[in-house]
Amino acid sequence: MSVTFYGEKADVALAKARVYLTAIGLSLDVDSDRDGIVEKNHPNKATWKWGPNGHGAILLVNCDKERDSTSPPDNEDRYLQGAADLQDMSPMLVRTRGPAKLPPGYSLQLHSLESQHAGVFHIPDLSKVIGTESHSLGPGKSSYLFEYPGRGGEVNLFVEGLSFPDGDFNGFVHFHLSLLQSILPGTQSTPIFTDSVVFRVAPWIMTPNTQPALEIFMSRVDTNAVFIKQMTTLTRLAGCTPFEIQNTMDVWMQDEMEFGYCESPTKVIPVVFDSPRDRGLKAVPILLTGKDFGYVTRKTRRGEWVNSLDSFGNLEVSPPVIVRGKKYPLGRIIIGSAFPGERAGRKMARAVREFLFAQQVQAPVELYSDWLSVGHVDEFMSFVPAPDKE
Repeated sequence: MSVTFYGEKADVALAKARVYLTAIGLSLDVDSDRDGIVEKNHPNKATWKWGPNGHGAILLVNCDKERDSTSPPDNEDRYLQGAADLQDMSPMLVRTRGPAKLPPGYSLQLHSLESQHAGVFHIPDLSKVIGTESHSLGPGKSSYLFEYPGRGGEVNLFVEGLSFPDGDFNGFVHFHLSLLQSILPGTQSTPIFTDSVVFRVAPWIMTPNTQPALEIFMSRVDTNAVFIKQMTTLTRLAGCTPFEIQNTMDVWMQDEMEFGYCESPTKVIPVVFDSPRDRGLKAVPILLTGKDFGYVTRKTRRGEWVNSLDSFGNLEVSPPVIVRGKKYPLGRIIIGSAFPGERAGRKMARAVREFLFAQQVQAPVELYSDWLSVGHVDEFMSFVPAPDKE
């Protein structure tokens, strides 16, 4: 743009100045309408709403194991576990329009205040994934400076959830893309433009026993050979696969673990929830974990002791239910507890209770079960399918 300055005589130019303008288009994009496609500049990408008519991107906790079963779950490391690991993550794109490079003094930065709950991998070329890349942003790295791709280029980012919603984490992870300007060399850069998106970590959803079973797990001890034989026959008649776990002291498979899943628009991952009881069957949930089969656990905190109510015979879930006009299409979690107001009674470990309540979609109900010696809700109630579905 050229600017000319004139004096009193309009036909005589006193000076001329030329101003160069650089236009840059930037957008940080995610799958905000949950259709498996990363739309450009979706109007609701920075907000989140529950339900089938809601909006907002969803993030899976990457709690399975892409590699051998002896390694920790993928959300406990900071590295990409092969190209297949990207399938457990949510894509995030930086889209650009403008010149081949940024003017001097300008840079791009991605940052998040919840980086301890999510990791971001920058994959420059999807056809050349090494499989050992480390987090560009994640725990201990709340910001990430990266090169401007130039001339309409895109930056491929993949986000993995590291933490489930919990008592100290509401499940939301915000990311911000900023164009930074440094006025003078050596001075702190200032954001002159910021675009934002939000993810919510998918909750752990417990499956009810009214759903068709696929596999049956049994604990074999020295005294239950007849039971194992009869149960194996019934399992195969039902079209299920039986699994025997050899054990010498612990027959309570139901108490050790519960099965559930996590779901995004493009993937469903079964996730086993390991109880804090840690008795003879404590290794079983870990052994089940593998590719596309996740793992989560919660342990008692300092000052707490594991009690009988921490076993998962004390953790059940109802079929879909309507309560006072509110629909719970995934049912409601049911746990046994002390009598309301009774301070000396037994309760499920605080860490487990906070985890279950934080998932929200299966709003837990606490029932008085401490009157029983063992104290499990499955000792006095269960749900079975009925022909009329009532």
